[in-house]
Amino acid sequence: MQASTASPPPTGFRIFPGRFDRREQEALRDAVLAAVAAAPLYRPEMPKTGKPFSVLMTNCGTLGWVSDRAGYRYQAVHPVTGAAWPPIPPALLQLWSDVADFPEPPEACLVNVYDADARLGLHRDEDEAEFAAPVVSVSLGDSCLFRLGGLRRGDPTRSLRLASGDVVVLGGEARLAYHGVDRIYPGTSTLLPGGGRINLTLRRVTRAG
Repeated sequence: MQASTASPPPTGFRIFPGRFDRREQEALRDAVLAAVAAAPLYRPEMPKTGKPFSVLMTNCGTLGWVSDRAGYRYQAVHPVTGAAWPPIPPALLQLWSDVADFPEPPEACLVNVYDADARLGLHRDEDEAEFAAPVVSVSLGDSCLFRLGGLRRGDPTRSLRLASGDVVVLGGEARLAYHGVDRIYPGTSTLLPGGGRINLTLRRVTRAG
């Protein structure tokens, strides 16, 4: 993981380089691919315009984040199949227990799949009711250039190169920081068949208690 020399990140941003070793990454990959078999990848659309995302997406958990012309929201079923989302893999629940410092479990695990040309513009995760819980993110596969900003869209940003097995936590002030993915570095990992990157994002949606 390499960082720029820009302004320091917001308080509550943490990174755990290589949190999952190769064997653990392979086991997690297999669990995620099994979940994808149960809840197929689909291409979400931007609200109102219907412009397709460059990433493919699915979810695990009791709730899943979706985006279409009607807006951003969480729901209990897959928008294409109508089936309930598969459960969050145990390794991710254990990760949450280890790093989230929050008493309740995550309800959603967003699965984003990037090919070599996919990007994710600056945004912040604000569709949840519980901001006291962090967002916990896992990188699998090819490395990416991750960009982290501040609490306002126009705040200065810094760039971090994330590799397979790295974990990022956005908590505290950083919970509502703007962030995005500027590029993928093809061929930097052999973890995923055919290359690409999978990002797993754990979130608590409803208020604890």
